[in-house]
Amino acid sequence: MEGFGNAYPSYVPSELVSCSSKGRNVTYHCYLMELEQHYEYQVSVNDIVLAIRSELDSEIVDTLSGTSFDVKRGKLLVNLRHLEPIQLSPEKVQSCRRFQTTLFRILLNRDVTKLTSVSDDFSLGDNPEIDFLLLPATVKHQRPSNSIIDWKPVLSVPFSSESTCDCKDHACNVRIRNDSVCSCKLENCVVYTPHNGSIYIIYTTDGTKKLNGNSTLNQGLKGITTYKEHFKKRHGIELGFEHQSLLHGRNLFKVENYLLKTRQKTEKGKNMSSVDLPPEVCSVIMSPISIGTIYSFSFIPSIMHWLEGLLVAFNLKRMLLDHFTPNDIPISKVLQAITAKGCEEAYDYDYLETLGDSYLKYIVSQQLFKTNQNDREGALSDKRKNIISNDVLFKYGCTRPLPGFIRKDKFDPKQWDVPGDKSNSILLLKQKLDSSRTRVYVRKTREIDLGIIADVVEALIGAFISTEDEKAALSFINWIGINVDTNIMPYENERHISIIAPEELVKAKLLKSRLNYSFKDPYLLVEALTHSSGKRPEIRTCYERLEFLGDAVLDYVITMHFYKEYSNDKFSAEFFTNMRSISVNNECYALSAIKAKLDEHILCDSVVKNNIAQTMEGVKNLSLESTFGWELETYFCQVLADVIESIAGAIFVDSGYKKEVVFQSIKPLLEPLVTPETARRHPISELHELCQKKGYKMKVYPPVRVNGETSVTIEVKTNGITYKNNPPAKASNNDTARKLAAKDVLKQIKVTESKLLMNRRRFLFSLLSAVFLFCWCVDEIIYHVTRK
Repeated sequence: MEGFGNAYPSYVPSELVSCSSKGRNVTYHCYLMELEQHYEYQVSVNDIVLAIRSELDSEIVDTLSGTSFDVKRGKLLVNLRHLEPIQLSPEKVQSCRRFQTTLFRILLNRDVTKLTSVSDDFSLGDNPEIDFLLLPATVKHQRPSNSIIDWKPVLSVPFSSESTCDCKDHACNVRIRNDSVCSCKLENCVVYTPHNGSIYIIYTTDGTKKLNGNSTLNQGLKGITTYKEHFKKRHGIELGFEHQSLLHGRNLFKVENYLLKTRQKTEKGKNMSSVDLPPEVCSVIMSPISIGTIYSFSFIPSIMHWLEGLLVAFNLKRMLLDHFTPNDIPISKVLQAITAKGCEEAYDYDYLETLGDSYLKYIVSQQLFKTNQNDREGALSDKRKNIISNDVLFKYGCTRPLPGFIRKDKFDPKQWDVPGDKSNSILLLKQKLDSSRTRVYVRKTREIDLGIIADVVEALIGAFISTEDEKAALSFINWIGINVDTNIMPYENERHISIIAPEELVKAKLLKSRLNYSFKDPYLLVEALTHSSGKRPEIRTCYERLEFLGDAVLDYVITMHFYKEYSNDKFSAEFFTNMRSISVNNECYALSAIKAKLDEHILCDSVVKNNIAQTMEGVKNLSLESTFGWELETYFCQVLADVIESIAGAIFVDSGYKKEVVFQSIKPLLEPLVTPETARRHPISELHELCQKKGYKMKVYPPVRVNGETSVTIEVKTNGITYKNNPPAKASNNDTARKLAAKDVLKQIKVTESKLLMNRRRFLFSLLSAVFLFCWCVDEIIYHVTRK
């Protein structure tokens, strides 16, 4: 069992790990990464071969294939195609590992001091280590039938000017720094320039202008000079071979995290920066290697990190299959369930955690209602809290080794473990799991917040629910340690009355038409409409137990309704959560009860009747047809909301615990349900989130009660501005007064921020106009000076 301390393991899937082959040939399973760019750019991507020690499951291959990554200029599509296995000698494995380590050190570190040397050891060690090969593929239209791997750049590391080349007129007639090479070795290469400590990609020897050291160099505002003069004046370098053609290239491609959900786009067609270099200031690092290959390898850390996540999810799925047999849940759902918001990726567990939280509340409430029939609502709520609170779910998640599977941090390409790079090698330890088919290794330990582990437990439940596999969700809940079932048990609460028929207590026939449901057991309807103050000798119980159950049932069926309607790329998980919170609340339920005229049927004492009457008076002159309860600036009696939940609970029990029947009956009462077009946040929630997001300080003053009215003042301090509702918001109760105060402060903030934004735009327009005018004047001056 994983410890409950701060340190939790981070699992590495066994598919990416191997041990020493002890001098024997090594078999690698090969997959062709076919990269397809859906954007215009001067550089085209090349395919890459992934060689891995274990054959990937077809589900992994199918899931990765078709994945698109958001890059600066558009979308990069990845497909994975299975190739024939290859056998490599230990020497060739070392060459492959040297090649990829050198290339990734160049791309990730951009530091020549960290490049590989001849003395570096790239052999497979005796301990488990990450082992896979990333090799350039031959160009599609030039691809030979017998080999997809382009071995020439792989076997040319480290670079040697004495190595043979394929050109007919081989001659080491181009002077580079401290050496001479054949011109063909400079056509596609990576060079280092010590005078400025930079690394460049060379992709042509002379460009289109046949430039050399004596060619003109336009330095913009600094005037015109020659390359020879520029290097002497700027870098103190006297070119001795100024007649040699300049090398045309560019800076290295930046390796970024291409899994982020929000990325800054680059204008389509924007030219890449280029540079022209005298060969004699360059030291060759890698040759030959095409610019397309280097560009393609800049995406590899993100692609492999995604593949590793899929493999971790696949191993978790196999572990679950060892304990119960769910339907074929996609590993993409499992991956989503173990991806925390801190990863900042397009898909995290938000949606699924909301689903799982709702289902867990629903199924546990149902179990407690059935098995604790003498407990009142308060006791049931306490027991539910002790089962599904974050503290408890955290312990369940740790008892089952879930923390090791969790992806919690944003991916940093510079921290990516390059296979074969022993300078940052990590010791992998085999982790024993209660599974015959799952093998993982521990890379490191890390801290994980208690809430994240609890969220992942709920998200995994939600993953099963999202595939409409409640049976698997129930099995998972039992597996982690929460004992629940869906067995139907008779409801034995002491509510049956033999003296008075239920029709004499409530108008069952009238309510049948309003609820669109006919009760088999009318006493359940009596119980659902009886407030605790309305109990009498002939009515021995009240609605509180049914309210406890109905609250959970309504929460789940409404959550599922919104998930099915709006869980797509168009709407964010946060928006989905907001839709749910707008609809599942007491004010909306109370308004629904008023519309259905349920207030006329509630059994209660005179005090509660007066509270209900006060609510009815408050909404008497308001339009209720197309609004939600919290939008109205009035008081809602809590009892009105309670009876919607208790009636839902009563229908649930009476129908044989069929939630679909509950939704079919209660949905008309809740209409119009919120839609993306009508969704507006509760002012209190909106103000809290605004202050939290922007770091504003909010203070709610203690309410003041005078002459039957409650006054509330809210103060928000921003950057030098204080917002305060003045005069204080007044209402008949504290909740309504707070709602009015929050609404007033929100309005003040939005008006002020709108004015500030307008002023900022005016200032930027004036500034840009001034800059444009200045640049035009400078351009005119340069034009006239150069003509003279």
